[in-house]
Amino acid sequence: MIKAIVYTSNTGYTAEYARLLSEKTGLVALPLEETKLPAGSEILYMSWLMAGNLQGCKKAAARYTLRCAVGVGMGPSGSQIEGLRKKEILRELPLFTLQGGFDYDRLRGIYRFMMGTMIRTVGRRLAKKPDITPEEKDMLELMTKGGSRVSPENLQPLLDWLEKEGLCERG
Repeated sequence: MIKAIVYTSNTGYTAEYARLLSEKTGLVALPLEETKLPAGSEILYMSWLMAGNLQGCKKAAARYTLRCAVGVGMGPSGSQIEGLRKKEILRELPLFTLQGGFDYDRLRGIYRFMMGTMIRTVGRRLAKKPDITPEEKDMLELMTKGGSRVSPENLQPLLDWLEKEGLCERG
């Protein structure tokens, strides 16, 4: 049985999802750096996505038993799973992705530099594209204006899976 939601958050969107999920499931949500669960405890791990990586995942897996992994990024909920599945640590794990948000002003260091580069390259390409899809239009809006796409509705597939697997009871 899952003991807690353990998460890392860079700009707050993952922490917001962890809080929402905690409210829905009754599981406690704990930042990875502050978690003092016994080694090997079963957890649901949530973190932010950057460059196709689920941040902090190796560290969490070294301390706890991951029952499920959830990535929060800019892309639509349910996207990016194929790319994450290529990571050895995530190959056999149930994976979910949630659309979080983007706030350039909250970024620091290398992440600010990386996202600045992405905005300039991908943003320009999307802005010039004549047949932009709704998903691409949303991504362009996030990159240029920022904003949150955190929504309790985005958690539904994860909540359904947790209930089906009997890993926690809904609160």
